[in-house]
Amino acid sequence: MPRLLLIALGGVLGSSARYGVALAMGEHPVDAWPWATFLVNVVGALAIGIIAIRLMDRPALRPFVINGILGGFTTFSALAVEAGSMLDAGQPGWALAYVAATVAAGLLAVRAGMAIGRPR
Repeated sequence: MPRLLLIALGGVLGSSARYGVALAMGEHPVDAWPWATFLVNVVGALAIGIIAIRLMDRPALRPFVINGILGGFTTFSALAVEAGSMLDAGQPGWALAYVAATVAAGLLAVRAGMAIGRPR
């Protein structure tokens, strides 16, 4: 199967899973912490760290899982919209905290995932 088609299929699976998490966690006010997006971004970063190590010897599968599934699951665009909504709601401190916490937690999660993924 062509690589682009595999990535697209993975994207369908990942973005559908993200939507499911958002539905399960419910709506949040524009000036509240967007837990669903925060959760999928951090969990996705952890999974990407694990998968990047575990699939080192399977380069054909990496685009499907990392770019497709996990790329569709995680979302920078939703983070940006939610932070912008916080700014519009007069909550610049929350917006900055949300962006900073997401980036910091994502970096820590991917590093933790890589440590977990390494063979012992």
